[in-house]
Amino acid sequence: MSQTMTGTGAKPAMPVGAVVIRFAGDSGDGMQFAGGEFASTSAIVGNDIATFPDFPAEIRAPRGTTFGVSGFQLQFSSTDIHTPGDMVNVLLAMNPAALKVNLHDVEEGGIIIADSDEFTPVNLGKCGYPAGYNPLADETLNAKYQIFRVPMSRLTREALAGINIGTKDMDRCRNMFALGIAYWLYQRPIDTTLERFDAYYGGSKKRPEVAAANAMVLKAGYYFGETAELFPTRYEVAPAPTRPGTYRRISGNHAIVLALATVAAKANKDVVFAGYPITPASEILHGLARLKHLGVRTFQAEDEIAAMCAAIGASYAGQLGVTATSGPGLALKSEGLGLAVIYELPLLVFDVQRAGPSTGMPTKTEQADLLQALFGRPGECPCIVVAPATPSDCFDMTIEAARLAIRHMTPVIVLSDGYIANGAEPWKIPSLESIAEIPVSHPGPEARVNGVYQPYARDERTLARPWALPGTPGLEHRIGSLEKQHLTGNVSYDPANHEAMVKLRQEKIDRAAATIPPLEVRGPESGDVLILGWGSTFGAIATAGDRLREAGLSVSTAHLRYLNPMPSNLEQVLRRFGKVVIPENNLGQLRLIIRSRFLIDARGINHVRGRSFRVDSIVNEVREMMDTKG
Repeated sequence: MSQTMTGTGAKPAMPVGAVVIRFAGDSGDGMQFAGGEFASTSAIVGNDIATFPDFPAEIRAPRGTTFGVSGFQLQFSSTDIHTPGDMVNVLLAMNPAALKVNLHDVEEGGIIIADSDEFTPVNLGKCGYPAGYNPLADETLNAKYQIFRVPMSRLTREALAGINIGTKDMDRCRNMFALGIAYWLYQRPIDTTLERFDAYYGGSKKRPEVAAANAMVLKAGYYFGETAELFPTRYEVAPAPTRPGTYRRISGNHAIVLALATVAAKANKDVVFAGYPITPASEILHGLARLKHLGVRTFQAEDEIAAMCAAIGASYAGQLGVTATSGPGLALKSEGLGLAVIYELPLLVFDVQRAGPSTGMPTKTEQADLLQALFGRPGECPCIVVAPATPSDCFDMTIEAARLAIRHMTPVIVLSDGYIANGAEPWKIPSLESIAEIPVSHPGPEARVNGVYQPYARDERTLARPWALPGTPGLEHRIGSLEKQHLTGNVSYDPANHEAMVKLRQEKIDRAAATIPPLEVRGPESGDVLILGWGSTFGAIATAGDRLREAGLSVSTAHLRYLNPMPSNLEQVLRRFGKVVIPENNLGQLRLIIRSRFLIDARGINHVRGRSFRVDSIVNEVREMMDTKG
């Protein structure tokens, strides 16, 4: 039998267009690994995918409690998709807590595959079920869902009876039994996962017995699906149409890592990343630390302020300084960011937003740092702000942020969030040759005017000041955090000069609008409703707009990737629609900006739940607004 495990007596498959599957269990049950493998395999067979891992903030909550539930949701489809899905079609629940936490997300009639061995009185009590109650035996639930009870723990141990590993190591393989069942149910090949076991455990880890154990349990789960006669049917999701090319699954954080290495090549500059670990941005530091051979230097500082100052020092020295953080860290970096603004140096600051305030919910997503990015610094302190729309868009917008920072000699804040950072989708790998060079110039002695260097002389088109390298003969000049005198850079307390410099720094940012692309509309160019978004709401907004148009409603969508400055045609686009609706994972921050800047009565759809938007939420609320006059 081949490793695709097709079998001679395989059940006929029912074709379906898209499936939303969620792996859920304790935070030590390997749900992220199982879900990631299913996602990678689905991408390899040609499905479009969108994923979102969901895990607790606690390092290790008490096992079996609802606080420790970890999940991985994936939508895989035969058509182009933009979100990990709303309601779950298939839930694989490894314990009672996982079932309790996720049951409300399973569609009526959906499939629940549960490890029945774990539904013991003790485990049921840990997550708050009343004594004597077992949800797997609840007639009401069995009438509402397709519940399949599989003794995964026992079957896993039986499959490993001949392997010389301990009971704890055996139990850690349960996730592979669940993955095997899922592979069988949706006709996924297991080859890629088997190869990963050999490469990971048989390579640097040198634990071939663990590779063998996981492989045996994966196959056992697959064979169980084929031989147990438990499932009435299998399902088939055909490949999605794709452009020719080489694809890989990529998360937002990893896209940033690859993009920064690309910036180093295209700008012919070392990228110096200085950071302090903070969820959910830490993976950027981890990923870049492996890329020293690609012109990337990393420095883990003792705190957020030190990381910010180190990045500024790198840019002052002629390299591209970069740092990454989340909302709390951005607050700590605010004074340093003001220093970079008055220095007028290129700098990249990634804010991977999470739910706040304060420590908030570190592993949950939110979009509530927009106003902080725009205004959260002392004084008139403008910088460019951009926001990628999807995980793969992080690659393009990181390169774009570097171009803007260098062209306009200014810090650029890149607003990602936990949903984009941890979510993943297929990404067509571009050729390095297809990415334009990033022009960089440094003045030499010839830049002096009448023998005097003017560090705050400006480019007539962009208002950018020159990027002088320390130690260049004849270009000695003052630097510091006090206000600069126009042209000379000397310290100045003159009121008229201060006002002039404030206006120049603002005008420099405003002029960047001339180099950013116009806002594009998805759907008709004018109509009854425009749904406007930014950041990670892109997928839900685009899908909701498509559904509303399919229902015959006059609805279009648009998405802002440039937040300061905004696209020059934004007001023109907004005024072509009767109503503007802005869904945000905050209480209305972009809506506040749009209403104040353009005097347009924008409406909001505002959720602050630590989760991404559901498509049906936007569809229903927009319908309700369209039914309401005024």
